[in-house]
Amino acid sequence: MKHYNMNSVLIKDVRIFTGEEVIESGSVLVKDGVIEYVGSSAPETDLPAMTMSSSTLIPGLIDAHIHASNGQVLAIEQSFRFGVTTVLDMHNEPKNVASLKQIAAQRHDVADFKSACFGATVDKGWPESIITMHDQSEETLKKIATWPKLKNAQDVEPYVLQNIRDGCDYIKLMHESGSTLGQSFNLPSVSLQTAVVKTAHENGLLAVAHALSLHDTLEALEAGVDGLTHTFMDHPPTPELLKAYKRNQAFCIPTLSTLGSATMEGEALQHAFAHDPRVESLIGEKARANMCRCTAFAVKTSKIENAYESVRQLKAAGIDILCGSDAAGPALGTTWGLSIHQDLYLFVKHCGFTPQEALCAATSVNARKFRLNDRGLIAVGRKADLVLLDGNPLENIGDTLNLRSVWRDGYKL
Repeated sequence: MKHYNMNSVLIKDVRIFTGEEVIESGSVLVKDGVIEYVGSSAPETDLPAMTMSSSTLIPGLIDAHIHASNGQVLAIEQSFRFGVTTVLDMHNEPKNVASLKQIAAQRHDVADFKSACFGATVDKGWPESIITMHDQSEETLKKIATWPKLKNAQDVEPYVLQNIRDGCDYIKLMHESGSTLGQSFNLPSVSLQTAVVKTAHENGLLAVAHALSLHDTLEALEAGVDGLTHTFMDHPPTPELLKAYKRNQAFCIPTLSTLGSATMEGEALQHAFAHDPRVESLIGEKARANMCRCTAFAVKTSKIENAYESVRQLKAAGIDILCGSDAAGPALGTTWGLSIHQDLYLFVKHCGFTPQEALCAATSVNARKFRLNDRGLIAVGRKADLVLLDGNPLENIGDTLNLRSVWRDGYKL
């Protein structure tokens, strides 16, 4: 009897969303973890076959914004259970990054892990100020003491080069004044941020930025960033904003579920997702309880409708919108893996996306913008990162939670 590798399979008679187009009934052949065939016919092979009529095969989801807080392995384990085969971490200590990357390289039942390593932090800036408002334990203060504390342009190149040595995949700026929180944090100058972006680009890296207000977003774009890791909720979008995004050819990761938790307007939806019968076995009670609570850190004048409208207008202007959750271990209102499904729902329900456009925003668009050229599509030569769903998420985005099987590099959960 011929021996087959565990990461080789033929999936046939299945609806396929490739990340760009739909094949109503077709086949995908995987050999040694790589996609060898995609099409409407079934190729000749003696590999074991799975016949999956009434199901839909999509690329593995890519969560474009998470925080694997304290290096928790649960971040990549739980994400994978929800069909997220790659996570993009947006600030973490180098030892955590090294550990999680090693685990992801050794195991196929976890999401692949990419990271910014340390964000470009400044003394008494974001996220130090918000963390120490709630936690001044010795352990937390010791951790914060290891963060970069950029003061001027001379600090920038050593910071970027150290991040590269620590294995970063992109650079993350922190541009947060605290205005949407009713606070005043140390905000880096635009000239300092410009130096960070320039140095990142000189070293072949993308530069993305945290900002939660319209003003801070405009300054981050002025500094030349490639993308924003949130949209804002304090004001409606302006023509100036659209021009700035277009000038940079920047993208936006709105993190709508997180912003709904901040204004408390997302609480009912958080509760509904947390108690969906399909997820009962996929998250623990602590994660479920956290998801049902709100951070409630936004001032009362901040409204989630401003965030929705910013996404609508950016999308209409041709700006790439990427799906990311901002899920983090201690963060209220989100949980790894599940929250990206909530953001997909919000894209369709409130932001004018078709289900197919929403799925693109969690697969092929994320891969393209973050230069992950080996994934994000069901295409010949790409990694066999796949999710099999009962039903048709191209008609009902809620079907993304009808999880049947998840593969990473051809290995099935």
